[in-house]
Amino acid sequence: MVEAVIKVEVVYAAVDRQVLLSVTVPVGATVRDALFKSGLNDEFPELDLGSCPVGIFGKVVADPATRQVQEGDRIEVYRPLLADPKEVRRLRAAKAAEAKARNQ
Repeated sequence: MVEAVIKVEVVYAAVDRQVLLSVTVPVGATVRDALFKSGLNDEFPELDLGSCPVGIFGKVVADPATRQVQEGDRIEVYRPLLADPKEVRRLRAAKAAEAKARNQ
């Protein structure tokens, strides 16, 4: 008997390049199963696919080891932020205020 399969996409954006991979997995496969089957860890050995944060269509998946994928899902692998957005805004505002004070 032929095993039922579905197709999903796995995407990752590194600093220097982006990758979109199409993966065929058996029905009932989890997000982690699809990640490991994608071979993404071969292209990006610095990724820890066992613990990296992931999402499906922009929504974070809380437990990728148990969340089953569905036909057409796009699994996104997230990398850590280089800077805290709130801190960047605070520094930008302080710099603008300082420049304004100098020009008065």
